[in-house]
Amino acid sequence: MPTETHMRGKESIQTEMGSKIGVSVILPAFQEADAIGEVVANVHRVMKTLDFPYEIIVVDDGSKDGTGQRAGDAGARVLVHPYNIGNGAAVKTGIRNANGEILVMLDADGQHAPEEIPRLLEKLGSYDMVVGARTGDSETSLHRSLANRIYNRFASYMCGNKIEDLTSGFRAIKVHIARQFVCLLPNTFSYPTTLTMAIVRSGYSLAHVPVKAFRRQGRSKIRLFRDGSRFLLIILKIATLYSPMKVFLPVSLGMFLLGFGYGLLKIFAFHTRYGPTSAMLMTVAVLVFLVGLVSEQVAQLRFDRYDQGVSPARERSSTHTSDEEEGGTPTPLD
Repeated sequence: MPTETHMRGKESIQTEMGSKIGVSVILPAFQEADAIGEVVANVHRVMKTLDFPYEIIVVDDGSKDGTGQRAGDAGARVLVHPYNIGNGAAVKTGIRNANGEILVMLDADGQHAPEEIPRLLEKLGSYDMVVGARTGDSETSLHRSLANRIYNRFASYMCGNKIEDLTSGFRAIKVHIARQFVCLLPNTFSYPTTLTMAIVRSGYSLAHVPVKAFRRQGRSKIRLFRDGSRFLLIILKIATLYSPMKVFLPVSLGMFLLGFGYGLLKIFAFHTRYGPTSAMLMTVAVLVFLVGLVSEQVAQLRFDRYDQGVSPARERSSTHTSDEEEGGTPTPLD
């Protein structure tokens, strides 16, 4: 359970439209002492210009360099993990403890400009989640930009909607929606991937706002091959959770065509029998297709339960929710 060392913020506000939209800005941080003070100060400066109550939550994920102390000195509400659990775990702690009705999430390393927060909030009026999509002039490495393009294309196919930046940690979302998916989020850097795909596949609206990302202060904690493979696995898991046929149908069709084509090749090119290999591939293809149909029905049952108000990830009225209270919910997709 995280401990709170400093608090700043107010209650939700009444806007011109008559709805409460108190904003909680969540910054997960691990060993970010060099950058966190400046980032919190910049967020304060931007939020004060919007002239409504807000809070800044810094979740110190077990840092040993004084990150939490510097964040508190800069005026943030600090929640502290007793040891390093992961970036996603820090975000989940922020979501569970936020007081605002709108959540803004950004990295604590200085690569996201707080000046873009008003644009995300403005767009959020018509959408359920808004993601800050990094533009081509962002200060990111070439291999990471190429990997992100691959992830975006793959995720767009899986979701049936265009995903402009699957892995961006800069986003704004309505709190009651975020809490529906908090138990699906992994404890690692893959949480933006999971949240984006879960939002889209659940039928919520998603928008993107182009933003420029700057070079982070300090050394990146993301590893290309380790975290890259995890991102791909997360995409597959979310796809099979919400739309299984997006995965099973192409695999089944590919196996069937491979078996059928191999059989024809043996008959007409080598003048031999069709052979058991072709028959086996085609039989397995049918089995894969049937498994996909069953999985699709199971997924549909989840949606039916949700529509009846029996969502597996229930919204809590309290912002301090323990893991024990969330029994029966889906496990994180690590």
